[in-house]
Amino acid sequence: MKAKAVVFTDVRQVSYEEVEVPEQGPEEVTVELEYSWISNGTESSFLKGERITGEQVTRPEDILPFPQVAGYQKVGIVRSVGAQVRDLKPGDRVFASVSRVDGMAFDHGGHVNPAVTHRSQVWKLPEGADPIAYSGLVLTQVGYNCGMRPSVDEGDFAVVIGDGMVGQWAAQTLAHRGAEVLVLGRHDRRLALLPEGIRGFNVRKQPLQEAIGARRDIAVVVDSIGAMDTFRQLMPSMKHNSHLVSAGFLGTTGMVDIQELRPQEITLHCPSGWSPERMDGTLAGIRDGWLQTAPLITHILPASQGAEAWRLILEKSEFFLGIVLDWRSES
Repeated sequence: MKAKAVVFTDVRQVSYEEVEVPEQGPEEVTVELEYSWISNGTESSFLKGERITGEQVTRPEDILPFPQVAGYQKVGIVRSVGAQVRDLKPGDRVFASVSRVDGMAFDHGGHVNPAVTHRSQVWKLPEGADPIAYSGLVLTQVGYNCGMRPSVDEGDFAVVIGDGMVGQWAAQTLAHRGAEVLVLGRHDRRLALLPEGIRGFNVRKQPLQEAIGARRDIAVVVDSIGAMDTFRQLMPSMKHNSHLVSAGFLGTTGMVDIQELRPQEITLHCPSGWSPERMDGTLAGIRDGWLQTAPLITHILPASQGAEAWRLILEKSEFFLGIVLDWRSES
């Protein structure tokens, strides 16, 4: 079956082109896309040739081969369902993660329309939901997972390193659980997107110590960007039996010696990927309004302009955060 997709054809090369996708199987769902949300950090690491099956490349010959259909998250309308799918029907609005493709280095991808996806990777959206708010559900779940992993008591002081999307959603989740949250960032415009009640601090403009002062009660540090030097600056202010959460793929710069954590009995959490239970919780958080996604969207581009979206991400030619591809007018 023919489909349209955003394809990484080589290192730093992006194309919108026709691809082959398998025919729908008995346990699969075919989705006509409305929106897909780019995962800036993860997808960039593949586009720049920094990945081989989830690990960082150390030799040129280890680079994951191209071409690849980019991404892993989108929303749309069910076109058809397999014979063994009983709980979805054509016309349902759903979120879908990875979908099958043929003839690529990977046998799956995200930014592809129509999308043939196993039922286990499809979530029905609430009635009347704004679909674009759910189009980054996997990535939102990473931030949700970071905020849910550590134990948190009402009033605990939590610090999130990084003002990107994962940092924003981790901060929202910690605040929802009752923590006092400080986000350390480097971009005033990103920090300005934090919900009311979450404090932002630009470490480019002021020394970190001005944000922490004499406090010695940090209960949680979430590192969303692999800034271990910043974590080590925070360690003297972390209380006994506190938590470090290290998010996702951070390359070789996200190194920590386990012996550093022992004196304060700091628990290390290393969340990655997604699970049905966490996806359900994330979806519920968006539905209930405390997990905010749409305010982080800065650009909506036609899917056919996928190369332009990636130029923006790689060149950082203007301010951006959440970038969504619109498939509704693409054929």
